[in-house]
Amino acid sequence: MADDITRTLDVPGAILTYDVRRSDSTAEPPLLLIGSPMGASGFGTLASYFPDRTVVTYDPRGVERSRKTDGVLVSTPEQHADDIHAVIEAVGAPVDVFASSGGAVNALALVARHPNDVRTLVAHEPPAAGALPDRENALAACRAVSETYLKKGFGYGMARFIATTAFTGPFPPDFATQPDPNPQMFGMSADDDGKRDDALMAQNMITCTSFDPDVDALRAAPTRIVIGAGVESEGQMASRAASAVAERLGIPVTSFPSGHGGFLGNEYGMPGQPEAFAATLREALAPDRGTN
Repeated sequence: MADDITRTLDVPGAILTYDVRRSDSTAEPPLLLIGSPMGASGFGTLASYFPDRTVVTYDPRGVERSRKTDGVLVSTPEQHADDIHAVIEAVGAPVDVFASSGGAVNALALVARHPNDVRTLVAHEPPAAGALPDRENALAACRAVSETYLKKGFGYGMARFIATTAFTGPFPPDFATQPDPNPQMFGMSADDDGKRDDALMAQNMITCTSFDPDVDALRAAPTRIVIGAGVESEGQMASRAASAVAERLGIPVTSFPSGHGGFLGNEYGMPGQPEAFAATLREALAPDRGTN
């Protein structure tokens, strides 16, 4: 790496912070690593496996160092897409993108809205519940996460989130009305701190999971799209949604090591298999792998 740069960027309703880890090599375009609501701090390990690439990370609006200025709590994939577009314009298009979870949803919105920004998009487990065959039950389950958080606070909301995202198979009709799991089952406190501004459960949960990709726009874009899913995530909502989106696009799902956070090191105490994950990502990004 040559040098690291951190900058801020004014966009409508927010001030974004992004980082550029510059490489001396200019053989490939910058590699943008994005999540949502996870910010740049979650990609340190994965970035370390790409010393030959200029790597860009950023904090989504309302997350870590990126501050919202519009006073609006809820954000949409379209807003995030325009934010990412602004970052890409600042570093220079086109870029390659690895997008995880909600970041993968936002990246699909990005390619549909700004088709010339991205050379290759690797969208890993986008939790687009709106694309599932059991969409009504799945979306109700996601709404229940946000509703539980707003009623009972972080512990209960996160416990329901974990139970929802770890559930395997189609959601039954009564899933959203089942009793709230006890946070202590997951090592969390049941105490309510009174806050209701969580970036996951208040800001992005409903808009992210209800996102329905614009398949026609994605097919028309020059971007090569790869949809990924973890081998340990099979049957879970985000993995099932990845398969549903890939089927709509008429492309196969690329298997990645580990699970939903397979690229993580010890950033959050839940390491995946980052070295193997990075190797698979490098293969997926190779320009000779075919086109969308």
